[in-house]
Amino acid sequence: MAKKSRPGRLRIVAGKWRSRLLDVADVPGLRPTSERIRETVFNWLAPKIHGARCLDLFAGTGALGLEALSRGAGEVVFVEKSAVAARAIRASANTLEATGAEVRQADALDYLQAENDGHFDVIFLDPPFATDMLGDLCRLLDKSSLISVGSLVYLEDDRARPQTELPLGWRLLKSKSAGSVRYSLAQVEDRD
Repeated sequence: MAKKSRPGRLRIVAGKWRSRLLDVADVPGLRPTSERIRETVFNWLAPKIHGARCLDLFAGTGALGLEALSRGAGEVVFVEKSAVAARAIRASANTLEATGAEVRQADALDYLQAENDGHFDVIFLDPPFATDMLGDLCRLLDKSSLISVGSLVYLEDDRARPQTELPLGWRLLKSKSAGSVRYSLAQVEDRD
């Protein structure tokens, strides 16, 4: 009989829940953003994260959104297709007694096209690498009411692929690589 693998653990890097360990759902293909990358990204976001309204699309483990709440974000909407992963994010938010966390079990593309939540200050786009859909997601997001001038968009992708072409009116602020991951921060500067 094969031994059932134990789900992993996620550590909050900084903020009010610094070093807290949370269970991660055992879902095939789930790839949490590393602590090293989260540390860098949230250093980039530090001037803007306090009180921010954030959207964590393809939330997976909830690492980015939970880190945002720990560092003072006012609200995070987590969108995750997997029922198992969405339940785990809810459980983590409950464990932390996180106010401002809203978990929606939904397909990210459907959510983008529904446009029912107003705009967000920070959007985390971290789709499964195998889908190669980051460029399409940026274009859909650009056409939605979920962003406005000044919105920041975090992008995470396979570094073996070319840099994602950003929509007109977006500016790349930062970009780095760690291992097989390229991660970047863009800002919406113009809306047609």
